[in-house]
This record gives sequence, C-alpha cells and structure tokens, in this order.
Amino acid sequence: MAGHSKWKNIQRRKNAQDAKRGKIFQKLAKEIYVAAKSGGGDPDTNPALRLVVDKAKSANMPNDNIKRAIDKATGNQGAENYEEIVYEGYGPGGAAVMVTCLTDNKNRTASNVRHAFTKNGGNLGEAGCVSYLFDRKGYLVIERNEKDIEEDDLLLQAIEAGAEDMETSEEVFEIYTEPENYMQVKEELEKEGHEFASAEITMIPQTEASLNEEQEESLEKLIDMLEDDDDVQDVYHN
Repeated sequence: MAGHSKWKNIQRRKNAQDAKRGKIFQKLAKEIYVAAKSGGGDPDTNPALRLVVDKAKSANMPNDNIKRAIDKATGNQGAENYEEIVYEGYGPGGAAVMVTCLTDNKNRTASNVRHAFTKNGGNLGEAGCVSYLFDRKGYLVIERNEKDIEEDDLLLQAIEAGAEDMETSEEVFEIYTEPENYMQVKEELEKEGHEFASAEITMIPQTEASLNEEQEESLEKLIDMLEDDDDVQDVYHN
C-alpha cells in the first residue's frame, strides 16, 4: 500500500466539498436512512448504521440531522426505497473510476452517470471491470500538528489495536485496517487521545494511474460532475 496516499486527494477536494456541505449532509442522511431502515435505529445493535453515523460525525454533520434521518427511517413516515448500485468505468487516460449510488430511479441514475463519463472523456464499463483494482479498507488520518506524536509510538499503538499498515508524510499519519477491524482500531486510538482528520471505510487503489495535466483536469471535471449528482454517494479513483 505504500506510496498510495489517499490524503492528497482528500486535500485537493476539501475546498470544493466545503462549498457543497449541504449536499454532502443530504447524501449522508440518505445513507443513514437506508441503514436504519434495514437494520434498526440503534447504532449499538446495527453495525451498518454505526459506521455511517461515524462517517457523518467525521464530516461534522449536526447531531440533529443524524437523529432526523434515523427517526424518519424508524417512524414509518413514508416509504422511500433506495437501491444501492455501483457503476464502474474508465476516466481520461484510463484511470479506474468506481461510483456508488443510492437511488429510487435506476434509469435516471444510469443515464446521468453515463452522461458524466461520456462528456468528460471517459467510458462507463461493465460490472467488475475495475473493482478488482481496489481494496476495501478502513482508513484513519491523524494530522501531525494534532500534538507532538512520535511515529514509532503511534505505529505501535495502531498495530496493537489491530491496524494493518501506516504511512507517514510531512502532514499526516495514514492508518489502514481491514474493514472488520476499523471500529476497534478507531476506538483504541481515541482512548489514547488521538483525533482524526478523516475516518471512514473506503476503497483504496492497488496501483495509481499516471495522467498528464490535461487528463488530470478532465478527471477532476468528471469527479465534480458525478459528485454533484444527488444519487451519487461516493466516487473512488486511482
């Protein structure tokens, strides 16, 4: 995994995401609704809900918004039905792109996703065409300026908690876990007093594509267009 820092992509998109905060909260509310609808409204007994609530808090989503989404799902208010769909394809320069969606209209979503790929020099592919290039991992980021952290001490704490790997840069420590160990590692590191700049279960590319400046700009436009779609929850790329 060394050398495949996800943090640089998070930083690159942070300002744009700040401007879309309301839309991000709307998408998180949809995820919370789906998790609570299928497994109940108690995060302690519903692991899927616990993960998405944790993700929402990491994004600074207000507790009232989280509670409203859970109450809506468990209070029999309407019958919204969302289906999870994953689209896979190739962006400019052959970059691998995965798009996860929650939708109540598959035809609308498929049309919008296909249009985004076509308009920005990409191609929507068949299921499985790029997913094998990604690994599902727990991902935790601790900023180096959080406090005076010794790298060796943090690595030991992370490994003892069940982490798989840690990468270090000038700005951050990036900790990777198997998905089933994510919450355990997060909670153990929180007990040690650490705070996270980012914390989620995500898709990590096994290799990275090399793009020229024009291709990278086109890929950014593709990602922006996809993330602007209300049905799109996450976009992963290499």
